[in-house]
Amino acid sequence: MCLHLPLFLYYMGENQTTLIAVAAAFDFGGAVLDVQRYGAGNVNDTFLVTLDGGSYQKAVLQRVNRQVFRRPELIILNMRAFMDHLRAATARQTAMAGRRWEVPDLIPTRDGADYFVDNTGGFWRATTFIAGAQTYATVQNCRHAKEVGYALGQFHSLISDLPVERLRDTLEGFHITPRYLSHYDQVLAGNGYKPSPEVRYGVNFVAQRRRWAAVLEDAVARGELTSRPIHGDPKVDNVMIDNDTGQAVSLIDLDTLKPGLVHYDIGDCLRSCCNPLGEETEAFDEVRFETDLCAAILKGYLSQARHFLTGKDYDYIYDAVWLIAFELGLRFFTDYLEGNVYFKTKDAEHNLRRALVQFRLTESIEAQADTIQTIIREQRLAISNQRSAISYQQSAISDQLSAISDQRSAISSQQAAS
Repeated sequence: MCLHLPLFLYYMGENQTTLIAVAAAFDFGGAVLDVQRYGAGNVNDTFLVTLDGGSYQKAVLQRVNRQVFRRPELIILNMRAFMDHLRAATARQTAMAGRRWEVPDLIPTRDGADYFVDNTGGFWRATTFIAGAQTYATVQNCRHAKEVGYALGQFHSLISDLPVERLRDTLEGFHITPRYLSHYDQVLAGNGYKPSPEVRYGVNFVAQRRRWAAVLEDAVARGELTSRPIHGDPKVDNVMIDNDTGQAVSLIDLDTLKPGLVHYDIGDCLRSCCNPLGEETEAFDEVRFETDLCAAILKGYLSQARHFLTGKDYDYIYDAVWLIAFELGLRFFTDYLEGNVYFKTKDAEHNLRRALVQFRLTESIEAQADTIQTIIREQRLAISNQRSAISYQQSAISDQLSAISDQRSAISSQQAAS
């Protein structure tokens, strides 16, 4: 359901009057006191709403980028399907795990709609705020890394039985690397480029690696990997960490919730978390993929996701790590060559710097391929050993129960005979 209100909006920037007017369209149950920019997303504009009384003290207000999400109403439909599916599953698994886990919920408009469209076409939604928790731009330590992995594993586990047919594709072609490569070729051929050393490095970098761009899609074509519900953007700064316990309590930002390969999520999570310098660093020569963090993330992830992963899923984890780092670098580089039309930027060279970070990260992943693949094998073996131990324990318990049953039968026979 879509709501159009008679509100004429000019500039959707930091104007408080405008933002408060937009926020007032939603049914928070209390007066809007303040609206401030929140987070540092590359695509959408996000704001934190402070309220006076009512059902909420704070809420999150977001304007969806309609140049990126051509049909933003599909995001809302996916969020509804996701939330309806998760309510029962979250309560059940949280009780079993004995720890906090929350899912942000949509807050309706005053007329009961799930979103608000202003008179300039701006598409707005509001969600509940997860209190007592925060996100981090980079991974703080191995414990934090393990919690990030737990968050993604918990998310995948909770939606692993959500029929993929119930989700719309909010971004067609998202994480399909060959499509990004094709677009890059068109931009490179049609726009030309300034022949700086950094640009020449980028062009050569892509040329040397383009033959591996279809590694995951080829696996899909062979039937080795299948589509599942995925988050689509499981970066470290989308994982909420409890301020008191240090445990992950939510995975936020559901714009890219859609059908896809879990490998897109695993690769993106490892790419973003195992680079402690972050995406925005300018210390290009110091960018490095940290394998200790990789091991911690996979341990946390597999603690929750092991029950639905197949042997082939494990086989392509390294390829996913490499590919998603390469892919994001390719996307930043293409956007720079095209004139910065997709990602928000601070200056004309911003996307070029971002691309260089991801290309350096890709090189670091390549240089440590043996180590990363060993980590994956060891984690896989640990899971297999756990399953064997559980199976052995279950078998032993079954034998004990059979012995007890036999003893009872023998006693009953003796009593009958006497």
